[in-house]
Amino acid sequence: MAELQRAAEPFRFSSRLNLRELTGLKAKNLCELVSAIKTVPGSVIYHHTHHFLQQHQYLVPEPPNDFAYWVEVALGYKDLAEDLASINTCEYKSIRALRERIVAEIEDYLARVPASRDANEGEEFHFIKSISFVFPTAYAAYDLKEFREIVSSITIEAIYFHMFESRLRLERGVNDFSNWIRDELAGLELAGRIEQLDPYTHTMEGLRGKLVELVDEHIGR
Repeated sequence: MAELQRAAEPFRFSSRLNLRELTGLKAKNLCELVSAIKTVPGSVIYHHTHHFLQQHQYLVPEPPNDFAYWVEVALGYKDLAEDLASINTCEYKSIRALRERIVAEIEDYLARVPASRDANEGEEFHFIKSISFVFPTAYAAYDLKEFREIVSSITIEAIYFHMFESRLRLERGVNDFSNWIRDELAGLELAGRIEQLDPYTHTMEGLRGKLVELVDEHIGR
């Protein structure tokens, strides 16, 4: 194996803690749902489209959209539920853009199908906010070997932060790993392969394994 390039600036791993908080807002029908989606903080949209990842670290993830689930189960609008569930979160680089797409799907449905159903009492949609606390870890990598070893053992929360939260909530556009590999190691091919991953189709442990696999292939391990 050839000597690995060392970065001038190491990749410094961060991690996060997440708390869920009820907002006190709820919806009993589509009109109330879309009205609230337009105005709630971005942390609410993030929670209802991403919390499934944190709850399915080892199992195949469920569809990543609480809105779709509630629309079908509580209101019985199967067609709309399918439209909402089919939204590809990977296509969006900000919570704002993701929110606008969800709103557009619901408003388009309301324009075509006048909806008047209310959820049964006790089955209203309750809006929950995701509060994240990001903190630095003691881990830093100067080359891909060190990076690979840390990714193999660091917490799932750290991988989650750098692959999902920093890209979407912090609006960095691309996951932190690809950015560092491209900018500090000139690893355009590897950075691109990681960027092309659809992380929403993997369990968190599966995603860790895929990252390690891609680095191993790149360095010929």
